[in-house]
Amino acid sequence: MDTAAAERLSAAPREASPSIYHLLGSGGFYGLERMLLDHCRYAPGGHHVLLLEGPEELVERFRQAGVRLTRCNGLGELWHFLAQPEARPALLNGHGFKGLVFGWLSALRFGLPLITTQHGFTPSNRKQRFYTWVSLQLCRTPLVRKVVCVAESIARQHDQAGVHHNKLQVIANGLPPAPQSAWPRPADAPCSPLIGFIGRLSHEKGPDLFVELAIELCQRHPRLHAMLFGEGPQRQALEARIAANGLTERILLPGYQTDMAAWLRALDVLVISSRTEGTPMVLLEAMQAGVPVAAFAVGGIPDVLEHEVSGLLSPPGELAQLIDQVERLLRDHQLRLDLSHQASLTQLGRYHLPAQAERWQRLYRQALGG
Repeated sequence: MDTAAAERLSAAPREASPSIYHLLGSGGFYGLERMLLDHCRYAPGGHHVLLLEGPEELVERFRQAGVRLTRCNGLGELWHFLAQPEARPALLNGHGFKGLVFGWLSALRFGLPLITTQHGFTPSNRKQRFYTWVSLQLCRTPLVRKVVCVAESIARQHDQAGVHHNKLQVIANGLPPAPQSAWPRPADAPCSPLIGFIGRLSHEKGPDLFVELAIELCQRHPRLHAMLFGEGPQRQALEARIAANGLTERILLPGYQTDMAAWLRALDVLVISSRTEGTPMVLLEAMQAGVPVAAFAVGGIPDVLEHEVSGLLSPPGELAQLIDQVERLLRDHQLRLDLSHQASLTQLGRYHLPAQAERWQRLYRQALGG
């Protein structure tokens, strides 16, 4: 396959086995992609990503991290690649809807063992609800040996859909060790106090809810600034809403930043206003960085954060309560310190990627019948 061969991105040879091929269709470098990249670097096995679709920026990310990646544009290219004797993997792992569907069809054709990692669903429209239904039905079939869910709420959804409980395994997202280097505050960061949103500017992530929160708090606090990091289909509407309230100088949309770790540490509060979630990577990153979090208690977030202990949680969609929680954090410096300290201990104890390696190793062995 000429295109695949030309675009294969190889790291230094890895001795680990078995060989695990991850199938991924992607629109950019978001939480799922960050989780997969870290997984390939730290989890046991010889990992190789088969990119079914995705931007060149994503390819470059994996290349720079030393993770093997091959583009397979369409089912025909994927099957052509898998048919090569030297390319035959021990196990397929499908990520997201397209990864699961293509993985299921490939497992059926080539007799390969298949697992899927379920990062969460966003059933905000008819098409997405159909995708969710198809995913759940495929997970019920014998062809899928294990279903790895990144949050208990996702596992419950599969259980309620009739996926056998013996298939289900919850392994939350984790982070690699934090770099020891200092993170200077970005030169163009607004002065404190500063609150932030990090994620795709799309309905399920709730950037519109964050903007309403920021408008309210900026009107209450003349020195407050807010920033939304990310890109997505809601950007234009968000900018219009901010401009209509005369806050374009205080509620900023700088887009995606390459030095995101430094920007995260510049925040006084990270706000997670998502309508649906799995276990968001940005939550774990904030916990590791010592940035206090106020969030809606959706998806796997309440599995990670304990209200009033390691963060502040509000019922899903209760925007007035989330506004009050953010304001508490802005007013109470000691509360920010206490919550962020406990959150950092929680992240290191429960969501530390190297410590999860044994769980992944056991799962891979079980999926292979070992």
